[in-house]
Amino acid sequence: MTIRTLRLATGMAALALTACTATMAQEVPQPAIEVVSEAPRAKNVILFIGDGMGVSTVTATRIHAGQKLGQTGEEYVLPFETFEHVALVKTYNTNAQVPDSAGTASAMHTGRKTKIGMLGYGPETHNGDCRSGAGHELPLLGEEAKRRGLALGIVSTTRITHATPASVYSRSVDRDWEADSVIPEAQRGLGCADIAAQLVSKPFDVALGGGRAAFFGQAGKGQRLDASANLPAGWVAATGGTYVENAAALLAAPMDKPVLGLFSPSHMTYMVDRKADSSEPTLTDMTSAAIARLGQDPDGYYLMVEGGKIDHGHHAGQAGYALEEAVEFARAVQYAIDHTDPVETLIMVTADHSHVFTIAGYPQRGNPILGLVVSPKDDGETGAEPALAADGKPYTTLGYANGPGAVVGERPMPETGISAHQQALLPMGSETHAGEDVPLYANGPGAGRVRGVMEQNLIYNVIRKALGWPDE
Repeated sequence: MTIRTLRLATGMAALALTACTATMAQEVPQPAIEVVSEAPRAKNVILFIGDGMGVSTVTATRIHAGQKLGQTGEEYVLPFETFEHVALVKTYNTNAQVPDSAGTASAMHTGRKTKIGMLGYGPETHNGDCRSGAGHELPLLGEEAKRRGLALGIVSTTRITHATPASVYSRSVDRDWEADSVIPEAQRGLGCADIAAQLVSKPFDVALGGGRAAFFGQAGKGQRLDASANLPAGWVAATGGTYVENAAALLAAPMDKPVLGLFSPSHMTYMVDRKADSSEPTLTDMTSAAIARLGQDPDGYYLMVEGGKIDHGHHAGQAGYALEEAVEFARAVQYAIDHTDPVETLIMVTADHSHVFTIAGYPQRGNPILGLVVSPKDDGETGAEPALAADGKPYTTLGYANGPGAVVGERPMPETGISAHQQALLPMGSETHAGEDVPLYANGPGAGRVRGVMEQNLIYNVIRKALGWPDE
C-alpha cells in the first residue's frame, strides 16, 4: 500500500466513525501516519488546565507577558509553547456545541464525554436527578491513581469543589451541588453526597484551593445544613492529615502527612486584586507545595493544577484580569518544568474550553495589548493616533462577542488598562464560553500521543497509557 493510499484509507476510516464513538475512550484515527514508538513509562503526570484558556487567550497572554518585561510582546514565548508535542482538542459536550467546565473536565478525568453540568456520570444520566445516575457512574482518574498506589494532588484557584477540581474525585448529577444545603430538598437522602463531603471521604495527598464555606456549618458562616458541621476536623481525625487556611500554615505543615488547604470562603483572590500582605498562596505557591509533597512518593503521582480564575476574568468581561491570571498560570507551569525530571514526568497543558474573546483591529507591532488600536503608518513607521471606528471613536484590540461590556445605544469611549471592562456585542450578565478547539501541549514520557486533532476524552487515555496502566 502506498503512503497516499494509506492516507486516503485513514481519512475514510475517520469519516466512517459513528457519532457515539466520540463519547468513548477510544483512539480516534488521526490524520498523521506517524507510528508512536513505545515511550518510557511516566512515573508522574501533571495536567495543567487553564480554565477558559483558548487560543486567543494564549496569544494575548503571550503578548501581555512580553510587554510586562518591556518587549513588544509578540515574540515572547510562554513556557509551555516550548513543548515538542501539540494538538487541538475538540471540547463539545454530548448535548452542547459550546461546553461547560463540568462536562469537559469530566471527559479528561473519566475517558468519556458527558452532558453539560455533569460530573463523573455518563450522558444517560439526567441533570439534577440523583437516582438517574445509578448504573452510569464513570471511572475517575483520581480514584484509580490512589488505587494503583500513586500520590494524588488537586490544586485550583477556584473553590476546590468547583467543576474542574471536582472532576478529579467526585460524581455529581449537578455541578452546583457543592454543599448539602444546595441540593434541592426533593433530592436529599437519595444517596447523592454533595461534592465537599465526597472530597473529605476520598483518599488524596494534597488538595489546595478556595471554597471553605462548603465545608462548615452555618454557625461558622458556612453552607452546610448542620450548623455545627466541620468537615475538615473530621477529615483530620480520620486521616491524621493537616488542615490549613493560609500560606504560612501550608509551608509549616508536616511533609509526610496529607494536607487540605482551603484559603478563602469562595474562589481565591484575583492576582490583580491581591494585596502585598495577602495570606493566600498563589497558584505557583500551591503548585510548589504539591510537587514537593507528592514527589516524596516512590511510586509517583498524578497532579491536576487549574488556573480557574482565567475563566472568571473573561466571564466578567475584564481581559486584564484574565490575562494576569494566565501569566500566573504560566509561572506555575514554569515552576513544574524547573522542578521535575522530564525523563520521568509527563506535563500537559490545556484548557477545558475557550471564550468569545477576540484580538482584532490591525494594531501595530508592540501596541499595548490592553490599549486602544493604533495602526501602523503606510510607510512602515509606527503610528501615534488611535484608529477610529465608523462612529468616530477609538476602539480596543481586545473585545468580546457578548458579556457585561455590551454597548447599548451610543457607544461610549472604551476603557483601557488592567481593570478595564472591554466592550462587547451582545448584552449578557456574564460573558459566555466559546466552542472552538483548544490547544494541548505535552512534554515528557507519553507526550508523543498528543498530536493532530483529538477528542477531549482521549486526554484520559494519554495519561493512563503514559503511566503504563492496562486498557480498561
